[in-house]
Amino acid sequence: MLSQFMVLFGFFALILVSIFWINKAVRMFDRLIGDGQPAWVFLEFTALTLPGVIGIVLPMATFAAAVYVTNRLVNESELTVVQATGYSPWRLIRAAAVFGTVIALIMSLLSHFLIPLSLGELRQREAEVRQSVSARFLEEGEFLHPAPGITFYIRDITPEGALRDVFLSDRRDPESPMTYTSSQAYLVQEGGGTKLVMVKGLAQSLRPEGQRLFTTHFEDFSYDISRLIAQNPASLNKVEFAPTPDLILQPETVAKSTRATPGELQYALHSRFSQALLCVVAALIGFATLLLGGFSRFGVWWQVLAAFALLIVVKLIESSVTGAVIGNAAAWPLMYLPSAAGFLIAFLMLYLAARPDLWRRPSLWWRSARGAT
Repeated sequence: MLSQFMVLFGFFALILVSIFWINKAVRMFDRLIGDGQPAWVFLEFTALTLPGVIGIVLPMATFAAAVYVTNRLVNESELTVVQATGYSPWRLIRAAAVFGTVIALIMSLLSHFLIPLSLGELRQREAEVRQSVSARFLEEGEFLHPAPGITFYIRDITPEGALRDVFLSDRRDPESPMTYTSSQAYLVQEGGGTKLVMVKGLAQSLRPEGQRLFTTHFEDFSYDISRLIAQNPASLNKVEFAPTPDLILQPETVAKSTRATPGELQYALHSRFSQALLCVVAALIGFATLLLGGFSRFGVWWQVLAAFALLIVVKLIESSVTGAVIGNAAAWPLMYLPSAAGFLIAFLMLYLAARPDLWRRPSLWWRSARGAT
């Protein structure tokens, strides 16, 4: 049974990861390729988002695998035969518990190590791309606005990297707007900055007083464009990027570097543990709920719907405690309330499955009462 759980889990995880990953990749492709980035940057970015996507879909894939395998065993009467030989629901659920524990270990590896590392590296690469001059300036035939009051245009870029027929309008100073045109220009890295070196061009300045236009012909002219690049790199000090040992042993240092509140620190720390527990909960609820009821030619669709509804209840509890923990660090035990509720639900489902007379008795009494009348 455990092998069936793992095989179906791999199938559902692959499908869900593909759906989520493609959705992210399409939006990232439009942004990166549209900014002039090469294809290998797109591949790198999508690879860095993969651990986070896997972490999102693991509980869903665990629940889907548990429900599918149990439903198949019920429809093929295998569970009925096994139960008839004396296996109790408490013994049958061991395979689901082991399955959930294995997925919880994988989830722990992701949430404690891989996801923080990948998110930090992704933000680092995003900051580098945002500061890339080529992404903002080297686009042919388009009027670009890299900063308020700046308009930039290039007619053509040669294979050698020369810019032909360049137009640059600087209107940041309303009292002295400047317009530069040149037949050829180059981008030059100098002193940690980037300069646009224009060759054989014209500088024009319109003075508001008297509406007088001043022109200057130049053979070569350098214009510092470093300040035109958006200087808003991603914050690389976020609590989501902090390693779990630092959150446990050095919370003050992490709070100082990330400017996170104590509640945010506690939420980031305990959510990494609670998400792993939710994988176990998903497996147990999916298996235990489908043990209710006997064989029916109509299947176990109502048990499947009940399991799905119970999982939604657990997720609603999780959403309700998030704000309380972020607002009050002392309320961090609430982070484990969804898992506790899930284990309690699974226990009740197993209890009812082990004692079917408890929930069948009212219907039997009603039928007998109708027969007597």
